[in-house]
Amino acid sequence: MEITPAEASVSGPRTPAASASRDAAVGITGAVSLLRPVRAGNAFEETVERLLQAIKLGVVPHGEKLPPERELATRLGISRVTLREAIRALQEAGYLDVRRGRYGGAFVVYRPPSPRKGDLRRAVTRMGEDDLEDALTFRMAVECGAARVLATTELTPRQRETLAARLSGVNDAAPADYRRMDIAFHLAIAELSGSPLLAAACADARLRVTDLLNAIPVLRPNIEHAAVQHAAIAAAILDGDPEAAERAVAEHLEGTAALLRGFLA
Repeated sequence: MEITPAEASVSGPRTPAASASRDAAVGITGAVSLLRPVRAGNAFEETVERLLQAIKLGVVPHGEKLPPERELATRLGISRVTLREAIRALQEAGYLDVRRGRYGGAFVVYRPPSPRKGDLRRAVTRMGEDDLEDALTFRMAVECGAARVLATTELTPRQRETLAARLSGVNDAAPADYRRMDIAFHLAIAELSGSPLLAAACADARLRVTDLLNAIPVLRPNIEHAAVQHAAIAAAILDGDPEAAERAVAEHLEGTAALLRGFLA
């Protein structure tokens, strides 16, 4: 089923929800889950980690700049001095390019590496076979749960349009941008639920498999198959059918796991 923004604006399921908090979740996809306050005890290290996660997941894609310093420091709950130190570290590591002047800022220069033979096996070796299965189980649990929660939520027209836009974004993406838009679609489901903890868990789950997925090529048949599954997920959520939403996400993630195992065989 293809979902358009116009179709997405019809009234949703009747279960009450905190629409104000969900409205805050539809800005930069991933901002709620990643650019959230860090713990004071390890502020520098956690800031580097959060920014690196946002870069690797494409929350701020190649060529774009991080939010303004004042805004970003407020989101992360840190001083601007700590933020500058973290940005400097990521600049030295080759992830950011800091430009001065009126149109300056911290620009992302990181691009996921193109898959090479043996990359996936090396990534799994670093992770460990048991940790791979654990990561896949974790992702299945939190993403199925997020879809179920969202399907029981009364979405505002804006949230419905956002989900439809994320669906169009991934299904219309060029192969080079497919992974980033796929992440945006999946993170949007969690963020629209209005639960920062759930959104953070889904971002963490995706991050655990991102290097693995980047190590395999983007295959046209897989994109076409995933497009059907993405549409089914969105349709079930917009129809207010939690069981169907959970089944659709499970089928989709089982396909991703099968693809990884196939390349490892």
